[in-house]
Formats: sequence, structure tokens, C-alpha cells
Amino acid sequence: MTPRQRIAVTLPEGPVIADSIKRARWAEEAGFDDLWLAEGGAPDGLTLAAVLAGATKRMRIGTAVTPVFTRTPALFASTVNVLGQILPERFVLGLGSSSEVMTEGWNGVPFEKPMSRVRDTAVMVRAMLKGEKSNFDLETLKSHGYKQAPLEKPVPIYIAALRARMIEMGAEVGDGVIFNLWPRKALTKMLGHVRIGAERVGKDPRSVEVVNRYAVLVTDDKAKGRALFRKAFAPYYATSVYNAFLAWGGYEETAAAIREGWAAKDRDKTMGALTDELVDEIGVIGSAEECRERIAWAAKTGIHTHVIAPLQGASPEEVQRTFEAFRGDSVKL
Repeated sequence: MTPRQRIAVTLPEGPVIADSIKRARWAEEAGFDDLWLAEGGAPDGLTLAAVLAGATKRMRIGTAVTPVFTRTPALFASTVNVLGQILPERFVLGLGSSSEVMTEGWNGVPFEKPMSRVRDTAVMVRAMLKGEKSNFDLETLKSHGYKQAPLEKPVPIYIAALRARMIEMGAEVGDGVIFNLWPRKALTKMLGHVRIGAERVGKDPRSVEVVNRYAVLVTDDKAKGRALFRKAFAPYYATSVYNAFLAWGGYEETAAAIREGWAAKDRDKTMGALTDELVDEIGVIGSAEECRERIAWAAKTGIHTHVIAPLQGASPEEVQRTFEAFRGDSVKL
């Protein structure tokens, strides 16, 4: 069955939990379908999901994403067991590799074989959530003898993916895939790899939900919006994961310039590589109507769930204006 179209709000709303609770309640009243929680540092996404379970009644809550290097499969399974019980049919576990910055820099864990680590984690957590006793010796992980009570309602597992092999693997082992920060001309290629991966295991590609987090700013000042985008995401595209993705998406020279600028600690070169034209290809910046049209285009192209993430650095008034543009039935998908 083809997933329905959904509009979502991203959280957390800053470091104060009360602000995220307030935003979640506002989003539910405003007619949004989902809340998707980003996880990098504090506040922890899975803990926040548990908090928001009591603050909402109908919205689906997902993580986009929880890094696989910072928790073991048994810990994932025991945590998701709680979330599955308090959010029956309302929680999605989104798994991703993250990057060497968070994995090695923040946590001191080697960032090795990320695709295999994501696959192995997804396979093991799914089995554990079913109540199966663990007996795994996989490429990056092993577990023997762990067993927990099965969940009455299964929790879907989605895989964050950028390039061909990861996207195909995500469609193979996941119930959905999660995209982020793609240039427009890369989207059709990305969706093609969803189809390849799904068909490889006999799955209907139309059944694989595609979630996307958009960097959005509803504004009358596009130049300011582009500047905020560069400040927030030039460091992303300097990481190995996103730099390779930008090159794979058709921007090899830009990716090389960002690598060189970052290595030389040349802020102007790093930021300047993201031209106005490229920022407009990736970000969703402009009037409410322009932003809604961009999301509608992505829906027609193949995205199912549209996560609205106001640009970091936007004022509270700009954040509110951005979310207001997508409330209720304001977007025709």
C-alpha cells in the first residue's frame, strides 16, 4: 500500500524541553501529522519521544535519526520496547550512521563500516523487538542470549540514506528510508535506488515510505535565508559523508572546493562554494507560496512525509511564520 502524504514538524525546539512540549501541542492543534526528532546531542531524541508521548494524542513520532554507533542493539531494543508500548502504532525508529564528527569526535567511537553497522543494527533490533533470543555474529556486531518480551504492535524501522548503496540497503531492510539535504537534480536518482533495493528482496517499492527533512525558511529576505543555510550546512558538506553525497549528486567541483576550504580553515572558500543557485537547489527558502510549491513538487516526485525544519539561526518570529505556512490543509499534496 502506498504511504499517504504527511506534513511534519521537526524537534527539538532548542535545549529546553518545555519548548518542545509547547511546539508539539501547537503542531497537533494546527493539524500536522507527525513530529520527527533530530538527535545530535542534548536533548536525547528517544527520551524526548517518551516525553512527547504524554503531550500528544494522535501524532506519529519518529527519530530522524538516531545514530547506530552510540547505542548497542540490545539497548535500542529495550528502549524501543518502552516507546512501542506508550506510543502504539505511533512511533518510528529512524536509524542512521551519523558522521565521524559525532561518532569519533564526540563519542570516541571509531566510525568504521557505517553501512554495515546500520544494516546489522536494524536486523538485530528488529529480531529483538519480536522477542527472538539473540544469536548474531554479523560483520560489525554480535549478540548472544539477549531476549525480551515481544511488542504487541511492531515498531517500524526506517533507514537514513544518501547514496546508492545505502539507499538500496535501506529499502531492503527498512520499512522506510529517510533523505536529507539533496539538490533537486539528485532526487529522481535517489528514488530510483529505493526501487532497486525494494525489488531486490521482492518488496513493492510503492510500499516503502520516503521521509525527507527540508531546510526551510519562509521569508521576504532570500539573501538572509541563504546566509543562514550556508552557516548551518557548509560544515555538514565538509564531512566525509555529506561531501561524498554532494559529489555523487552531481556537484564534484563544489564538493572539492568545500573539502579544500575546510582543510585550509578558509571560511570564505568553504561557505562561498555553496552558491546562491546551489543553496536554492537544496534549501526551501522564499515566500510561503514558493515554499509550499517546492514541497508539492517533491511530493509529486516521490516523497511521502515532509518534515519542515526551520533554518538554524532564524528568529522565533521567522520560525513561527515558517511553520504557519504548512499548518492544516494549507499544502495541496
